[in-house]
Amino acid sequence: MQTPAPEETAHDPSQPPCVLVFNANDPSGAGGLSSDVSAIASAGAHALPVITGTYARDTAETFDHFPLDEEVVAEQARGLLEDVSVQAIKVGFAGTPENLSTIAGIATDYPDIPLIAYMPNLSWWNEVQIDLYLDAFQELVLPQTTVLVGNHSTLWRWLLPDWNGERSPSARDIARAAGEYGVPYTLVTGIPAPDQYIDNVLTSPQTVLASEKFERFEAVFSGAGDTLAATLAALIASGCDLTEAFTEALDYLDHCLDGGFRPGMGNVIPDRLFWAQADLDDSDDADDGPQGPASQLELPPHDTQH
Repeated sequence: MQTPAPEETAHDPSQPPCVLVFNANDPSGAGGLSSDVSAIASAGAHALPVITGTYARDTAETFDHFPLDEEVVAEQARGLLEDVSVQAIKVGFAGTPENLSTIAGIATDYPDIPLIAYMPNLSWWNEVQIDLYLDAFQELVLPQTTVLVGNHSTLWRWLLPDWNGERSPSARDIARAAGEYGVPYTLVTGIPAPDQYIDNVLTSPQTVLASEKFERFEAVFSGAGDTLAATLAALIASGCDLTEAFTEALDYLDHCLDGGFRPGMGNVIPDRLFWAQADLDDSDDADDGPQGPASQLELPPHDTQH
């Protein structure tokens, strides 16, 4: 199933494709725009980051969010779209129903650009704000969405709140619920599977298209969902078939999680630049050049007197 690239979104093959990204700033670097930019660059595309607001958070939890006005979001995106040929749009956390309305309006004006929407876990937020945000996302953004990405439990509780079956809903059940709002494809992650595995499924409301199982990591990660959705958007922008993009994006995420690190006292952050890290085995073969960390060069303290 090929995602077509219309003439108005075609790009010069000698240059990286461009992905317009709506997301909040995450000062911890776990998710948000910094996650999107590094993941999209790793997949060979160029990110056009539109900031929708900023979290107040550390590596363990989110304390608050401060949204930008919808006019600010619109000005950022419209200016880019009038200048740059965009091959895909990725929507992360927009912060307010008003910002979602702005993003949906922009997507409506560019219906041939694939839109990948990611729904994060919003359990840190106020319940009233969550309900307003989810309702706006359903009514405004989902009808514009090409691929919806989210964790199984998050999508289940959002799209099937009255589910009372004896078993938990399948990925296709969730895709059918998303399909009622016009979503053709849904990528459901984190589905519990036997023997300490988790399943990830790409499905339409009619049929499962692909699935990939990975062994569960014994760690709690922040930013995995943003990383996966951004990578998928970059691969689709590059012209990959949807199932191929699904497989490659999951493989990239698996390597990011395998190389994950804990910069603070909270959760593990995916190493989205794992491929750029030096091979420690090669360090033993180094010549007589400078050895050890750069900290061996003394840096003056910040005590300059003015």
